[in-house]
Amino acid sequence: MGNIFQITCDGALFNRCLDCFLGKAAYIKNLKQNLADLETELGKLIDAKEDVMRRVNTAERHPMMKRLNKVQGWLSRVEAAKSDGDKLITCGSQEIKKLCLGGYCSKNCKSSYEFGKQVARKLGDVKTLMAEEAFEAVAEEVPQPAVDERPTEPTVVGLQSQFEQVCNCLEEESARIVGLYGMGGVGKTTLLTHIHNKFIQSPTNFNYVIWVVASKDLRLENIQETIGEQIGLLNDTWKNKRIEQKAQDIFRILKEKKFLLLLDDLWQRVDLTKVGVPLPGPQNNASKVVFTTRSEEVCGLMGAHTRFKVACLSNIDAWELFRQNVGEETMNSHPDILQLAQTAARECGGLPLALITIGRAMACKKTPEEWSYAIEVLRTSSSQFPGLGNEVYPLLKFSYDSLPSDTIRSCHLYCSLYPEDYCISKEKLIDCWIGERLLTERDRTGEQKEGYHILGILLHACLLEEGGGGEVKMHDVIRDMALWIACDIEKEKENFFVYAGVGLVRAPDVRGWEKARRLSLMQNQIRNLSEIPTCPHLLTLFLNENNLRKIHNDFFQFMPSLKVLNLSHCELTKLPVGISELVSLQHLDLSESDIEELPGELKALVNLKCLDLEYTGNLITIPRQLISNLSRLQVLRMFGASHKAIKEASENSILFGGGELIVEELLGLKHLEVISLTLRNSHGLQSFLRSWKLRRCTRALLLQCFNDSTLLEVSALAYLKQLNRLQIANSVILEELKMDYAEEVQQFAFRSLNMVEICNCIKLKDLTFLVFAPNLKSIKVGICHAMEEIASEGKFAEVPEVMANLNPFEKLQNLEVAGARNLKSIYWKPLPFPHLKAMSFLHCKKLKKLPLDSNSAKERKIVISGERNWREQLQWEDEATRNAFLRCFRDV
Repeated sequence: MGNIFQITCDGALFNRCLDCFLGKAAYIKNLKQNLADLETELGKLIDAKEDVMRRVNTAERHPMMKRLNKVQGWLSRVEAAKSDGDKLITCGSQEIKKLCLGGYCSKNCKSSYEFGKQVARKLGDVKTLMAEEAFEAVAEEVPQPAVDERPTEPTVVGLQSQFEQVCNCLEEESARIVGLYGMGGVGKTTLLTHIHNKFIQSPTNFNYVIWVVASKDLRLENIQETIGEQIGLLNDTWKNKRIEQKAQDIFRILKEKKFLLLLDDLWQRVDLTKVGVPLPGPQNNASKVVFTTRSEEVCGLMGAHTRFKVACLSNIDAWELFRQNVGEETMNSHPDILQLAQTAARECGGLPLALITIGRAMACKKTPEEWSYAIEVLRTSSSQFPGLGNEVYPLLKFSYDSLPSDTIRSCHLYCSLYPEDYCISKEKLIDCWIGERLLTERDRTGEQKEGYHILGILLHACLLEEGGGGEVKMHDVIRDMALWIACDIEKEKENFFVYAGVGLVRAPDVRGWEKARRLSLMQNQIRNLSEIPTCPHLLTLFLNENNLRKIHNDFFQFMPSLKVLNLSHCELTKLPVGISELVSLQHLDLSESDIEELPGELKALVNLKCLDLEYTGNLITIPRQLISNLSRLQVLRMFGASHKAIKEASENSILFGGGELIVEELLGLKHLEVISLTLRNSHGLQSFLRSWKLRRCTRALLLQCFNDSTLLEVSALAYLKQLNRLQIANSVILEELKMDYAEEVQQFAFRSLNMVEICNCIKLKDLTFLVFAPNLKSIKVGICHAMEEIASEGKFAEVPEVMANLNPFEKLQNLEVAGARNLKSIYWKPLPFPHLKAMSFLHCKKLKKLPLDSNSAKERKIVISGERNWREQLQWEDEATRNAFLRCFRDV
């Protein structure tokens, strides 16, 4: 018998297996019908989705409505179901072809089973989505976000680093009120906007980020309403409350929160407590206030803990911004345009607003001729350039209009007489203001103080910039704006004619000068003034810095109102006799000219108050009784004058001798208040020092060619209370500058002295007296071969108590030493030098150690210049000092 194989099976197990088989078979059997149903149901679902989307779009037309998350989720799932369903329907015809036995079986059972299963499940998903479609509401009103993103231009490349600095500052606890100041159009608002929008990405930093535009017409109610709106207080009832009540409501909310208040365009102080804003501090959750202003003074009034000057862009960043706004298509349209575009960009002075405005205006200019013409317009009549006269200048003029008085506005416009990028001496500028009678104080000292006060206002308003070394500069675009105002022919009061620094070889036609009140031809190449102009209203005439050699004798005949005449830096050797016609003249500047003599006709200038003859090295003759006849003279500057007169002056000139004759002339001037003087021997110095009046007036003193003694008693100079500049030069036998080191001398010595220069004094041993000049800023030493020390410790051996009260060189900013081949020491121990900016040593091989340690010049922003081999043999206080200062060196 054969083997018998028997299987026994549980009934339940059999049923489960049968169901499983039949279920799988159903996926194949029902495939065709399921595909048809899927297509039908999917169509219904898409129709339903479109109905829902119409409801969503209608709701979201309201700015405060937003679709519900469950609705958005449903819409996303419908999209996914449609995509998957469409793919299955597309592939369905291929799978149906595989069916056989009347659709109950398949030529590829596994493939048809898997596909049928997908279709059945997707059909179920579609039906489920249809069942979920009955939304009562598709959107809801959402609360206003704590931070609304503000539209802004992309961050300018050059502002990115400042943006990062401010953001880093906001992380510091100590910086609670931050001021951003700078001139109009420099990008302060753009910077503040990017700071504001930063907190869209990091809203958890502050509970409230509040933006307020303060503007020029500041009203506390407006600020309160803007803040109230952003913190949820604003409604009709709240609007009707008093300022004090609104302040209480704002304070109640903000004192418990961490907030960032951004105030744009402040022109004056805002009393935050009156607004209701808690003053930022550790006690109120480290909140912050950041504001922008055009005035550095406002930073002080607002109590800013940190202030940032938003400066104009560097040349590289300015060019990149300009290039972006012009566009590559225009840049590449002609080979010559790149260089012309760089010239045009420089005319903007790094001011972003001007770079953007001019760049966009030039974006369609694709020929060199168009660019050349545009540059000419920018240089000669920039207000006619598209966008400048109606967009840029009016914005900048807000700063001008906000100046406190007409006097200050006139002083600001006066600065536009100087060329672009010109460093203007503060002292000479104030002299011109005084000469034109722009200032209101009664005496010269008061006027000078008022002048420096006005300069401070203009600097703080960012309408002028510090130029360094007692100078200021006017930004090119600010200057163009000032000329736009001052050259307006409808304003007879100003009416400037300015051709400064434009390369003229001859003067403009004098027939156009008749209406001018201020005329500047300075810094050109004009050689000859042969025509005779008629200028009845002319107050100021700048002819300086020309190659001027000849002026027609009658050139000044028809200038009856002229008050300020500048002929400095000219090649004139003599003045025209017709200068005597200038009976109204109050200020005459001949400094650094080639003038050889002052004519007797100057006696006719009875109103002259300021005569500047500094550095007139060729001046030989000043007739006797000329200076003393200028009875109203208040200022006489002769520092560095008449170098030739040492050998060539005749006895008829007051320049003869060592200075005794000059002193004699000066003693006759009753109104003299300011003098700078050159003296040439001990007799002249003694004659000068005997006059209390002259000692009181002296601001600068040059002791030149003191070769009648080996010793000079500098203690006698200690009591010149106004002396700020001292030079000792060409005194080849001078060995000692003797100083009385008594304590009573120390209390009064050299309080105003800030600049000292010692040159070509080859036997001089030291300059120890300088430790008694507490406000000294600059020391220059040149060709002093015998000098071994700047300050000698040995001179204090008998009076050590004097040194205990001194803080030598505390204000020193600049030290230059050249040709001191025996110099071994600056000072015998390290000094703090808190203000030091630069030190320079040339041909000082024996100087082995500098007076520095690791605590000196702590900011390490100084530059130390010298030969490399000298630097390499320097000895240091310790390794920490060496490491601290090595990076400050520059090889010469």
